[in-house]
Amino acid sequence: MSGCTHRFRPRGLCRGAALTLVFGCVLATGAATGSLPQDPDPVPELPARAVASTSSPVDREEIEDAAAKAEADGKSVKDAAGEVVSRSGDRWGAVYDEREYEEFEQSLDGSYLGVGLSARRTATGGVAVSRVQPGGPADRAGIRAGDLLRTIDGRSVDRRPVTDVVALLRGDGTGAGEGTRVVLGLVREGKPSTQTLRRARLTPDAVTVSRLGTGPSSALLVQVAAFTKGTGEEVRDAVRTAPRDAGILLDLRANSGGLVTEAVTAASAFLDGGLVATYDVRGEQQALYADPGGDTERPVVVLVDGGTMSAAELLTGALQDRGRAVTVGSRTFGKGSVQMPSELPGGSVAELTVGHYRTPAGRSVEGRGITPDLVAGERAQQRAETVLSGLGGGS
Repeated sequence: MSGCTHRFRPRGLCRGAALTLVFGCVLATGAATGSLPQDPDPVPELPARAVASTSSPVDREEIEDAAAKAEADGKSVKDAAGEVVSRSGDRWGAVYDEREYEEFEQSLDGSYLGVGLSARRTATGGVAVSRVQPGGPADRAGIRAGDLLRTIDGRSVDRRPVTDVVALLRGDGTGAGEGTRVVLGLVREGKPSTQTLRRARLTPDAVTVSRLGTGPSSALLVQVAAFTKGTGEEVRDAVRTAPRDAGILLDLRANSGGLVTEAVTAASAFLDGGLVATYDVRGEQQALYADPGGDTERPVVVLVDGGTMSAAELLTGALQDRGRAVTVGSRTFGKGSVQMPSELPGGSVAELTVGHYRTPAGRSVEGRGITPDLVAGERAQQRAETVLSGLGGGS
């Protein structure tokens, strides 16, 4: 990253380790308590951490002391450290045991354990399937987008945060692994049914590219599910190889974030260098810059919603502030904090909030989200395509 003033550590942990690459791809472990400030809609079956009520930083020494005392007393290091995080009110702080953190890292490589569906809150307060991964357990069982999800292993999902529903599907906190069973109670067109699925290790396509029309200069739809490894370069390749006059509809809906470096690489597809975001780590200001040479001519429209989180918000804010794209959809989630991992005794890992990032114009994302230029609901994609066509981006 040209001009970047801070080098991100790609892997590995140590006390006082460099800033974690992860802004928003988060894991529901129950390490912190409480519920999300809003229901991302929809929520993909990717890691989603439970959060507490405020956003105060955790004293790293306090959590390490609690972990060391728990280990000496033969108690759970994760539980002791998680209690400190919960009391602190760090909204995004969390403690993982060794297996959970391994699962978390695997998700950044693009794989996760689950049944292959995304969920959303309906207008009446229920939970519906919003997206089904082709070839996954849910797809093989015949589950389709629009099916209402009523129960998971006999537990009602009504009134539960959607992130809790996703955690139940994944089996977080239960020791669930590949092949473990989960029973779903569903309703389709008023007819109830029960489906028994087995969880699997899934690797969804992070980037999907398709044409929005049939002409030689028809616009491209570039859907980015999460910023896992290699995603940024896939976006750049899609833009580089697109017909010269074709516009780009960049779909970041339900994108839960991921690796910041990948979001910056994706921004570099549309910018000729310059600022992508600033952030602070314990008061020290840093900056992220796009690489030079991106395409600054073709029209770009960005689709967002309440499930657009973190690194996806960083990219959205950069393109919006730099005047490079028109944003369409609904207000984004509002996750703009920076976490740093610390290894604890026994292999557990604490990820603690150490700072926040801002868009190029200095806007804070945390707790606020990004309001799109054109607010649109259920027909957001149709509105976005109309805007793109009006910008001369093809059809």
